[in-house]
Amino acid sequence: MSDPANALEVDGLRAGYDMSDVLLGMSLHVGPQERVGLFGPNGHGKTTLLNTISKVIAPHAGRVVFMGEAIDGLPPQQIVARGLIHVAQANRLFPDMQIMEILELAAFTPRAQADRKANLDYVLGLFPRLAERRRQQCKTLSGGERQMLSIGVGLMCAPRMLMLDEPTLGLSPKLKDELAEAIAEISGRGIPLLLVEQDIAFILSLVERMYLVDHGEISREIRRGGEVDHQEIMNMYFGADGAR
Repeated sequence: MSDPANALEVDGLRAGYDMSDVLLGMSLHVGPQERVGLFGPNGHGKTTLLNTISKVIAPHAGRVVFMGEAIDGLPPQQIVARGLIHVAQANRLFPDMQIMEILELAAFTPRAQADRKANLDYVLGLFPRLAERRRQQCKTLSGGERQMLSIGVGLMCAPRMLMLDEPTLGLSPKLKDELAEAIAEISGRGIPLLLVEQDIAFILSLVERMYLVDHGEISREIRRGGEVDHQEIMNMYFGADGAR
C-alpha cells in the first residue's frame, strides 16, 4: 500500500535493456523534503533505476508513484511537466548554445514558465560562475561549470523533486565541496532529492538515508549516523583492499 505522504515510491520495479532485466524487483521511497542516496558498484542498476523512473527506459514490471500519482505509464515529457526532474550523467547539454539560451530553453513547461524569472535569478545566484559566463557557449565551459549548468537546467524546470546521477563525476575536491553546498541549499528549500554517487563521503554529507544497491536489488538501508560507518560500506562493496 502506497503512502500518499511520500514524494516518490518505487515498488517491485523490473527494468533493463531489450529483454534482460537489470533491476530485479527494486523497491524504495523518498519522503517529503527528504534527501536519499543510492550507493553501490558501477553496473548494478543505479542509473538504470533513475532512467526507469523518468521513463527514459520503460519498466517491464512494477510501479512508480510520484506525489500520489502513478507515473510509470506516462511518457517522459509528462513526468517532467509534473515536476520530477532527472539530471542525468555526463552533462548532456547543447554544446554550441550559450548558457542563458540553455537555461531559458529548460523552462518549457507551463509550470516552469510561470516561475521562469524567479528560477533564473535563483540559478544565477546559486552558481555565480554561470552568471559571469552567461554568454559563453557550453562547449567552452569546464567540467565543473557544465555540471553546475546541468543542475541549473534541472532547477529551471521548476522541480518538485530532483534526481541527480553522479553529479561529482570527474570533479576536483574543491568543486565537489562547492557542489555539495549548492545541493544542500537546493534541498533546504524543501525539494526532495534522490542522489546517486560513488563518492561515499560526499553522499553521506548530504543525505538522511541511503540505499545500498547490489546486482539490481536494494541490499540494505542505512540512516546517517546509524550502525554502518564509511569504512564498513567501502569494505562491503569493494573489499578491504579496494577501500584503501
